[in-house]
Amino acid sequence: MKKFLFSLIGICLCVFNASAYQILSTKEFGKDDAKNQNVIVKCTTDTGKMSEETCSLRRYVKCNSKDKKSMCTSWQPWRDLRDPTDNYHDWKSAASACCKKKGLR
Repeated sequence: MKKFLFSLIGICLCVFNASAYQILSTKEFGKDDAKNQNVIVKCTTDTGKMSEETCSLRRYVKCNSKDKKSMCTSWQPWRDLRDPTDNYHDWKSAASACCKKKGLR
């Protein structure tokens, strides 16, 4: 189901925002109280061509372990791994901001 969701996000991104960035990978790592999601996107130039520049984005889940069961309540905001000072409500806005910082789209 998660793979389908990420594929659907990728298709929507290509259809609605093809010139902004391209998803290279999306993964979820960890288990119990150490979960995180990673997205790597490739930025585009002003002429619409793919750049070699990438942005690595990550968010962590907030979990509390109780009786060998993990109680995960919510995800922390998305952050650019190269500049984690800013928080973003979704990975698309984080990708857009990261590419703009690099002078790309």
